Parts: sequence; structure tokens; C-alpha cells
Amino acid sequence: MKMRHLFGLAAPLLMSTAVCGQGIVVDGVADESYGDGLLVQQVQTQFGNADMGEEGFCNGSEIDLLYGVVEGDTLYLLIAGNLESNYNKLEVFLDAIPGEGQSPLLGNNPDVDFGALNRMGRFEDKKTGEVQPGLTFDTDFTADFWITVTGGAGTPDKKGVTPYDTYMSYAELLTDGGDSGSFGFAGPGSSGASGVLITDNFIEVAIDNSNVGGVTGGDQPEPDGGAGVITGIEISIPLSVLGHTPGDDILVNAFVNGSGHDFVSNQVMGPLLSGGNLGEPRFVNFADIEGEQYAIVKTEGGGGGGCSGDFNGDGVVDGADFGLMLAVWGECLGCSEDMNGDGVVNGADVGLILAVWGDCPGGGGGEEGCGDCNFANDFDLPGCSDSVCESIVCAIDEVCCSAIWDDFCAGLAEQNCDCGP
Repeated sequence: MKMRHLFGLAAPLLMSTAVCGQGIVVDGVADESYGDGLLVQQVQTQFGNADMGEEGFCNGSEIDLLYGVVEGDTLYLLIAGNLESNYNKLEVFLDAIPGEGQSPLLGNNPDVDFGALNRMGRFEDKKTGEVQPGLTFDTDFTADFWITVTGGAGTPDKKGVTPYDTYMSYAELLTDGGDSGSFGFAGPGSSGASGVLITDNFIEVAIDNSNVGGVTGGDQPEPDGGAGVITGIEISIPLSVLGHTPGDDILVNAFVNGSGHDFVSNQVMGPLLSGGNLGEPRFVNFADIEGEQYAIVKTEGGGGGGCSGDFNGDGVVDGADFGLMLAVWGECLGCSEDMNGDGVVNGADVGLILAVWGDCPGGGGGEEGCGDCNFANDFDLPGCSDSVCESIVCAIDEVCCSAIWDDFCAGLAEQNCDCGP
């Protein structure tokens, strides 16, 4: 593809009037795409029943409902509920690569968020010989990725106003531990769509603490007590960051922890059926607790292929994906079509999708075709028979749709659409 196509395409597309409304927006509120959720809380919270109703500051922590879905090349999670603004932690562990990862959690992981992982991992007291085994998951769960989210009072500004600040950290959990995998952090952010945290590898996190429903305070069973809650902590993660293989399910474990990653609450997903806080994380063994302390996000054999730009997950970046990009043109926080993660789908993202045009690595290619668009119109008429390819070409040269579909337009179709061999 010649570079002149990149520059010729960006300007006309700025006139597009498509509205951002399709796809999931990362703002801490469940979109319709999540459906009814995966798991509902079954026990009261011992970390405080939130009742302030503010988007930011909050006086309790609870996990009411866990939502999860893969759309395009991105995993979306919403841990509905609240996170108290005393810097309690939400811990999210993922098992995205079968056969890899850790259980129990090791003690030699990357030093992220002041040693958070190693505070939960295996520890041997050399003086006493005591071995603390480390956080242990269910028998069929090995954690290979971790995200933690926290929030609380920031530094007052010049007017004495105290902001609500949020932070997140992440790390790849290698089977043998060590710090050669990816890890990092983002912050401070704040609440809602305007306070989204975005890392350098395009993980996004948003929080909406306004929930006043869900479970009540205590340690007693509360069957389906978290039902109906639609706000909380929302996370989007590119599948490529997880090293995910198309077709593999993604297992998700989440729980509320103390501010020092040092005291596990009774707010866990999958849920406990009754009882109080679990306490010291190094001695928590989810395999010893009734039920499964994880949810399963199905990828239905696609999972977006882990290929940037393949928004429909068919293994090829082509006109269909370009059409999805046009459909959400403009401001679109959290959209996978916002390939550079700046909160706006625009010409810069067009340049990125053109740069990865064609079959995904390991993909089988597509079967879309481009109709007769790669041939000049014999009747000197504008346009061609495939609407998606037509929209791509006419965004490059509007004459192709306003005057005539000539050999130049056909050449653009050949180079920019999936016209086959």
C-alpha cells in the first residue's frame, strides 16, 4: 500500500457524521453488550455497605456482579459494586493462557505497586523456617495476568478541594516468576468517563462508585444479593496484551483486598456462599472453598484473533473492520476502534488500521470480496456493487462516488479492499 493513501484518506474522513454509540464504552457503567452478567454475589460484605451514592468518593467495598465479554480484539470486564475510597484494592487475576501462570502465587514477581504481588505471594521466614504458601487459586486456574485498582483522597488543590484520585497497576505473571514480562501502572485518574486510566499498552480502567444497591453489610448469606447492579470498576484489555489464543476461554478471579494488599475480604468472584473475611492472602486457598472462585468469559472460537484492527474477529483486517470504525467515528472512550487510545476515532486511527491491513498473523484470511469494485464502470457511473469497499474508496477519492468509478477508483479498491487473488 502506498503511503499517499494514508494522507489522502485522513482528511475526508474528518467530515464523517457517524455517531459513537456502538460497542462498549469504558466508563464504569454496564453497556447492553455485557448482557445479564456472569456471576452474582451471594454473601453480605464485611468491608462496609456503600450508601453515599457519589460517582467518586465511597464509604464501602462490595462486589455485586461480574460482567465479562470479548468484543473484537478486546476483553471487557465490569466488576459491579463499589471500592471504598480509603485505598482498598480490587485485585483481578486472569487465566488467559492454558497451562501457563501461577498457583500458588510466587514470591519473585515484579515489584509493582510497592511490592503488591509479592505481598500476596509465597514467603519463607528464614529465621523461623515458617513457609507461607502464597495465594492459591482453584485447581484449574493458573494466573498469568494481574490488574489492581485503587482510589482515595488526593492532594487538595489551591482552593482546598480534595480530589478523588484513582490508580491501577498490572503485571504479566510468568510461570516461573521473575520480572521479564510486561508490567506497569497508570494514574492518577478520577471517576466516570472523564477519569479513565489508560496505560501505555492500552489497558483502560474506569470507576463509578454511585451504587447504593447490591448486598448489605454483614457476613451472612444473601442469595443473589448483588443482582441488578450496573456500575462499578470497568476494565478493557487488548487480547494481544494477554497473549491470548483465539478460541481459549478466559478465566477471571476478582476480590477486594486491604489497602496494603494484605487482608482479603469476603467479597470474591466467584462468590463465597457465606462467612466473613478471608484475611492473610498468603494463606488463602480458593481450592479449599466451596464452589469456583472464578468466572469464565467465553470467546466463541474467535476472540478477535488477538489482531489489532480485526474488530469483527474474522482473522483479517479488511473493509468490514473499516466499516465498524466509521460507525463509531468521533469521541469514543474505550472503543476498540480507537486504536491509539486517545479517546477519539479519527484519521490517526485510520492510519493505524491501514498499517495492519490484511490477514492477521496466523489467520486464515477472509472471504468478503469486493464485488465489482476492482473494475472500472463501463457506463461511466459513480460507485460500485460492494458498499463497504465503496465507502473505503470514496473516503480516499470522493470523485469515485460523485462522478465516475474509473480505473483509478478500481485500483484503489484493489489495493484497499479484500478483492481476493
